Amino acid sequence: MKFKMIATAVFGMEAIVKKELEQLGFENITVENGRVMFDADERGIARANLWVRTAERIFIKVGEFKATTFESLFDQVHKIAWENYIPKNAKFPVNAKSVKSKLYSLSDIQSICKKSIVNRLSKVYQTQWFEETEEPYSILVGILNDVVTVSIDTSGSGLHRRGYREKGNEAPMKETLAAGLLSISRWQSKIPLIDPFCGSGTIIIEAAMMAKHIAPGLNRKFDSESWRLIPSSIWKEERKACYEAIKHDVDVVLQGYDLDPRSIRTAMDNAELAGVEDIVHFQVRDVKDFSTSYQYGYVVTNPPYGERLNEQEEVKQLYQLMGRVFAPYKTWSKYVITSYENFEREFGTKATKNRKLYNGRIKTYFYQYFGEKPPRPKRTTESIENSKNKS
Repeated sequence: MKFKMIATAVFGMEAIVKKELEQLGFENITVENGRVMFDADERGIARANLWVRTAERIFIKVGEFKATTFESLFDQVHKIAWENYIPKNAKFPVNAKSVKSKLYSLSDIQSICKKSIVNRLSKVYQTQWFEETEEPYSILVGILNDVVTVSIDTSGSGLHRRGYREKGNEAPMKETLAAGLLSISRWQSKIPLIDPFCGSGTIIIEAAMMAKHIAPGLNRKFDSESWRLIPSSIWKEERKACYEAIKHDVDVVLQGYDLDPRSIRTAMDNAELAGVEDIVHFQVRDVKDFSTSYQYGYVVTNPPYGERLNEQEEVKQLYQLMGRVFAPYKTWSKYVITSYENFEREFGTKATKNRKLYNGRIKTYFYQYFGEKPPRPKRTTESIENSKNKS
């Protein structure tokens, strides 16, 4: 059975999610603000949840229509063939969001949609009471400019919950955003990577999971894993494929530093839970002591933003220090995410590229400084002759 799917994304990350879906072999992919649509069958639902690193959740889209009155909303929701998705005793909570629409009371939207679904299912299952004691089918009713999109959440908890970060620091970065930053930077496992403000280790651990080809959803459960709609055999087969895809012999340089010893201990614990402790290195170190013997590499980091007024001067000085510390490493590319509007001025250099992203509810900018590329190897007479012979 084919389904219309929605992968939700952080604003600014939609193209990265689209690229991932393409690489996984999905078709009919289209992009809108905050979401990416694609087609999938039952196996595709499992595969998307297990493998997509940068999306927030995966939904089945079950209906889309215009509604400006609650009567119209009730009637249109009632037309959806809910019995094709929701068994008799399943849980089906309804959540709502509304932006720039005539219907804006979230509690009323939720209540009316729930009544409409119950009304239809009560006729199908010939009952007036639903126990709602079995597997969950969380329904989202989103209204934008009076257009209603009705969908069912296949993921459950957000896809950023990989299962390895039981502990975190005060301001953790979502795993999905960390993976997105690495994708935007086009980091590859052959490139040394350092995060000098690693906190609980998220960026380095996400890079390690990419290097070892560990599916991000391998160590967690999904709501749709308990659905009768998707045979359990599919999930078993897809999980088995994930285990078989893991690379165990990986040559990679991944280093994370932080001033806080507690953060470093947490990062090490998280790396162990993620199954990547063998290829990462975490150490207590001040950014002022940044150094590396590798000629080429990437710095990808999420330094303090200075969101509070009393922190502004401290953060300003920190960014000036970063500019001085990183300046000698002209062959290294530096990627910094921050909400600080004058980062480039304090850092001392205008970024090669700049991308607006959201870290939670905070508007941030991902400043990208491209390092000098390694020289191309000179072609010898022998290599030229070999290439001629091959052609």
